[in-house]
Amino acid sequence: MQAQSGTGPSVQRWPAAVDVPPERRRRLSRRVRWVVGVVLVLALLGGGGLAARNTGPDGRVAVAASGSGAAMELPWPDDGQASVAVPGIGSLGTSGEQKPVPIASVAKVMTAYVVLREHPLRQGESGPRITVDQRAEDESHSLDESTVRVRAGQELTQRQLLELLLLPSGNNAARLLARWDSGTERAFVEKMNHAAADLGMGRTTYTGASGFEATTTSTAADQLRLARAVMRDEVFRSVVATPEVTVGDVTGTVANTNRLLGTSGVVGLKTGSSTPAGGALMWAAETGDGHGKGLIIGVVLHQRANTTPAEGLRAAFESSRELITAAQRELGEARAVRRA
Repeated sequence: MQAQSGTGPSVQRWPAAVDVPPERRRRLSRRVRWVVGVVLVLALLGGGGLAARNTGPDGRVAVAASGSGAAMELPWPDDGQASVAVPGIGSLGTSGEQKPVPIASVAKVMTAYVVLREHPLRQGESGPRITVDQRAEDESHSLDESTVRVRAGQELTQRQLLELLLLPSGNNAARLLARWDSGTERAFVEKMNHAAADLGMGRTTYTGASGFEATTTSTAADQLRLARAVMRDEVFRSVVATPEVTVGDVTGTVANTNRLLGTSGVVGLKTGSSTPAGGALMWAAETGDGHGKGLIIGVVLHQRANTTPAEGLRAAFESSRELITAAQRELGEARAVRRA
């Protein structure tokens, strides 16, 4: 942590007359910085009106209150961009230039958001039955994109199609849902962009329901807005937390592409990968306080872009795991001090 001149808590200064060994000085200085950080997080957890913001490429997040500032360190990715928040508390900051980049299949989160907004489901409900058309079957044989096996005439419920959309990331499931809702994918995409505008996602453009097109672009900060909104939906939360599901004899069992699911308290959300997008992950994890209620939500985009989808996704998993672990640790230490 670094204090900002004139605005932050002063850093311990050692008088010239005091002979303090360099190693002890470093240990004490680190302790002072840690205590200041905990105090600020405690105020944040207590609703003290703090706001977090990124302070620069060193990966530190400044937390300001009443004219003071200090820094809580998070291990931000070396490249691409990221954004993290604790709903009900506030932002833990961003990293990287927040410029629109391809987001690949993370776009499917908006597809699900629009479908559930237009056709709400309650937990335990399956929703209306939707007939698979020939186009969805033909697309299921594509070797160029992520699809799920379906057959024309097959009937799937709305929930089942949401599962095929969000777990194995079926592009043909995304387009089928779009046509079912709006008649054409183009009309549905207009709804996606209207929904983005309603959420204040000013740097986001959707050009398809699946994210397959590199022209679908956004920022980590924008996608975090969507993540916070969609995680309020009980059905969406239950779908993205599902490791695998069996959908009839034709489709069979499909697995969730989120390899972090079930580790480090991760309960979702959605992967994305392509050559231009690199690896992307929208994630949600329990805060680790033992109650299973509080969430940390984050987005990492453009990890190892222009390499291979597999390499990019691997980098997205690694950077996300580091952010989750660090955020849980910081919040856990703050709560422990508060309880004491």
